[in-house]
Amino acid sequence: MGMQVGGADEYNSEINVTPMVDVMLVLLIIFMIVTPLLQQGVSVNLPKEMNSPDEDPDIAKDTSVIVAIPDNNNFYIGKEPYPLDSLGEKISRLMENKTPDKRIVYIKSGVEVDYGTVVNAINEIRKQDIDKIGLVADKKKGQPAQSQQ
Repeated sequence: MGMQVGGADEYNSEINVTPMVDVMLVLLIIFMIVTPLLQQGVSVNLPKEMNSPDEDPDIAKDTSVIVAIPDNNNFYIGKEPYPLDSLGEKISRLMENKTPDKRIVYIKSGVEVDYGTVVNAINEIRKQDIDKIGLVADKKKGQPAQSQQ
């Protein structure tokens, strides 16, 4: 005469969600750790502009050369810092194998950066026979473009 513990001999058709929740939490933690590592370059507080043309799709490519100037004394290409005097040499090496129509350097300058600092960077880039220089600004989100009359 045995005693049954834990219910009847029937199959249990309910879903056990505890292992599924555990797996989802582990995946969430993995994504939270990996996502900041996917960011390219240095974070720069870009100026906002009212009427801006469409963004050049070449900016997002891995082969594009982007000079980031987060403050008046620091210049970065990708995540690597460079002093102003060696900035031209590095850009020259990156542009060696590019065709003339693909020789474009983009500059991301912070809001608090002096105008003279950006001009000095442009001068260093122009010394390398690069005439196409793009200045990157952040579009204001949620505001319609204003028409000029």
